[in-house]
Amino acid sequence: MDNSLKIEECIILAGGLGTRLQPVVHDLPKPMAPVNNKPFLEYLLFFLKNYNCRHCVLSVGYKHDIIMEYFGNRYFGMDLDYAIENEPLGTGGGIKNGLRFISQNDFILLNGDSFFNVDLAALSDFHFHKQSAITLSVKEMKQTARYGTLDMENDRVVRFNEKQQVEKAFINGGVYAVSKKVFNDETLGNKFSFEKDILEKKISEIPIYALLFDGYFIDIGIPTDYQRAQTELAQIIRL
Repeated sequence: MDNSLKIEECIILAGGLGTRLQPVVHDLPKPMAPVNNKPFLEYLLFFLKNYNCRHCVLSVGYKHDIIMEYFGNRYFGMDLDYAIENEPLGTGGGIKNGLRFISQNDFILLNGDSFFNVDLAALSDFHFHKQSAITLSVKEMKQTARYGTLDMENDRVVRFNEKQQVEKAFINGGVYAVSKKVFNDETLGNKFSFEKDILEKKISEIPIYALLFDGYFIDIGIPTDYQRAQTELAQIIRL
């Protein structure tokens, strides 16, 4: 099977401090938290490599020198660039700061502290087929208290809901296909939230679609799930 992407470039949001992980991971940016003696970010890059992604931009901030020294400018055959935040810009600002390195009109976007085992080729094909501005990967999840949920109609996202405990709902898996034109709005400024200021505020203005996947998902943002990743993630991605 050919896993090659129509979208060959990616941005990974890798600027997190990992405040909730500080009891178990000290003095490291969250994406560098070790999982079986390998940085979590290394698993994400290896995942991208399997889809022949050729270029990845790492949006970095806190202790970015640790990330840059470890991965350098080329890793797993991918060219790497670093969009450095000298002050926190928010998720949206972090993406916008990285767009100067992206040459295509569309890019894959990943959160640097979660992994969702989705078919990126299918996601990018769906993105272009729907002529979508932003395409989310979504997962049906039980026990949703940690996550915001969303509602869809005919594959289009029509509502984002606040975090709440429901028996079963769709959550945003943190893997996207995104059109650069979404960031052309000058009123956004340089510091803003991708989730609040684009996904939620522009939901009625731009086409935002979602594709459902049932692959493995983990968010290492809290110590219990970080510990779970130590045994589970290596079974999914064998570095």
